[in-house]
Amino acid sequence: MLQARYIKHTLQFKQASGTSRGVLKTKDSWFLILFDTNSPNIQGIGECSIIEGLSPENLEKYESKLQFVCEHIDQREYLLDKLSKFPSIQFGLETALLDIKAKGDKTLFRSHFVRSQYPIKINGLIWMGNKDFMLEQIKTKIDNGFSCLKLKIGAIDFEEELNILKNIRAEYSQDVLELRVDANGAFSPQSAINKLNILSDFDLHSIEQPIKQGQFEEMSKLCELSPLAIALDEELIGITGLGNKQSLLEEIQPHYIILKPSLIGGIKGSNEWIEAAGELSIPWWITSALESNIGLNAISQYAATFNNPLPQGLGTGQLYTNNIDCPLNLDGDQLTYNQEIKWDLSLFEEQ
Repeated sequence: MLQARYIKHTLQFKQASGTSRGVLKTKDSWFLILFDTNSPNIQGIGECSIIEGLSPENLEKYESKLQFVCEHIDQREYLLDKLSKFPSIQFGLETALLDIKAKGDKTLFRSHFVRSQYPIKINGLIWMGNKDFMLEQIKTKIDNGFSCLKLKIGAIDFEEELNILKNIRAEYSQDVLELRVDANGAFSPQSAINKLNILSDFDLHSIEQPIKQGQFEEMSKLCELSPLAIALDEELIGITGLGNKQSLLEEIQPHYIILKPSLIGGIKGSNEWIEAAGELSIPWWITSALESNIGLNAISQYAATFNNPLPQGLGTGQLYTNNIDCPLNLDGDQLTYNQEIKWDLSLFEEQ
């Protein structure tokens, strides 16, 4: 018989991290812990990770929903279908079930990645901040071997951001360094096309979410007119059902989509977006969303099953002072899985 409990864990950033939604110093995650009464020493663990201001969940009801899931874990298939408004809990439940099926060894998806044979290439994330701070991050990432960087833009003066891009391109051509930028919806529909025209001078790979989600007509027009490839990110949040996903992509016709399982309905929701994008030949990549190493492990293993040639937007487990030690390892811009490194699961031992 399957039983469940959950715990809350507040992750502490090593340094305050700037986003378009403010500066982050901590981030909460909840962990669903499943066990079979016949094998109580085997635990399946899944992370339910939210980002305030971005995740669609009703946070006032979040823990009561988790408790409901724990109390009705014997109806897990029903639960998975009824958690559409709590996509992070969907993802946590899906991955906890996969983990317990794997006898708790955290091997959720069999692939060459988990067998330590093939790494996943990732982009380096540059956090928002003043010019000197961003340039310092960029230099460090390039020195560490990254050939694809993602810059958050939209929080400081646009001219200053252009100056940063100009400085980068003065030293590194697009043949050497691929640049992605993420506006997190910071541009107005009226100013967006002008800014996209200016940004296109810097040989950028793409821009994520130039305007806020939900403005389908305006976004469709931008995708049609923009000289710079547009990737949908926040636009995918809250869209459920394969038909609705197909309709959105057909209407907007983006150049790329970006999948964050914790925000779009977990594995099932991501699979639907991949199916819908495939029918329209829209490329995609998968991105983590500030999860701990429990969630990052699940997302990385899931991403590895697709052999996607694009750099993935995966974290590295290095953001937090109190993360969970695990086999994930970063070598340059290659995320690897080192089976010789063991998980430290002491956090999940019952007190």
